[in-house]
Amino acid sequence: MNIEPHNWIKSSYSNNGGNCVEWAPARATTTGVVPVRDSKRADGPVLTVSVRAFAGLVALARSTEL
Repeated sequence: MNIEPHNWIKSSYSNNGGNCVEWAPARATTTGVVPVRDSKRADGPVLTVSVRAFAGLVALARSTEL
């Protein structure tokens, strides 16, 4: 999946610019799937999940003590 870099949003857990996961909300809005990638590997693989699955991942991350 080819998505321009300016469409990626870093996770709020990235500690102000650190390495974390990124997602592309504009793609989710237009296609119903959420692309997710490792911010350290911008040219690496992209995981795509449904909006519902992504919401579940976010809920899990928020409920987990880091």
